[in-house]
Amino acid sequence: EETRLAIEASGAEIVTVAVRRTNIGQNPGEPNLLDILPPDRYTILPNTAGCYDAVEAVRTCRLARELLDGHNLVKLEVLADQKTLFPNVIETLKAAEILVKEGFDVMVYTSDDPIIARELEAMGCIAVMPLAGLIGTGLGICNPYNLRIILEEAKIPVLVDAGVGTASDATIAMEMGCEAVLMNSAIANAQHPIIMAEAM
Repeated sequence: EETRLAIEASGAEIVTVAVRRTNIGQNPGEPNLLDILPPDRYTILPNTAGCYDAVEAVRTCRLARELLDGHNLVKLEVLADQKTLFPNVIETLKAAEILVKEGFDVMVYTSDDPIIARELEAMGCIAVMPLAGLIGTGLGICNPYNLRIILEEAKIPVLVDAGVGTASDATIAMEMGCEAVLMNSAIANAQHPIIMAEAM
């Protein structure tokens, strides 16, 4: 219930869902997130959080498409390790290439390396989502120079993903020209998640 209320308070239009951790229909008989976040009200963005190689990530995206009746929009996230949750860009590039060829609309979590962002755009990803800081740290935009280069070069939407800890961090990202900011830990770990969601 708190999740639903926080999402409503935030004004979010897109809700990303970790397919490996959240039931969106793969576990019949268990509570289904789609019952409280109906796809006719929100754009559901299944993600591959918890995947550590291209094979796992592609498999997870295929499962999401099957569960969501052919829904092609996915957030690709291939992690390097559990400690940093930094993106594994080599495996990300491999997975992105396969998914784009299979007709997926790929929004992709990546490092703040402008060259990697350029490659992901060139292979057909519909949005790049460079990290501002490590997932869950709330450090804010650690490397605004790299983010600015990505924004200057990209012809697809750029969304800041990871590391945003305050409403002012989100404001800075939007002022720089980002299309959106992905919010999770700042809200989920707040003392008052609904109030924090509204602030964001």
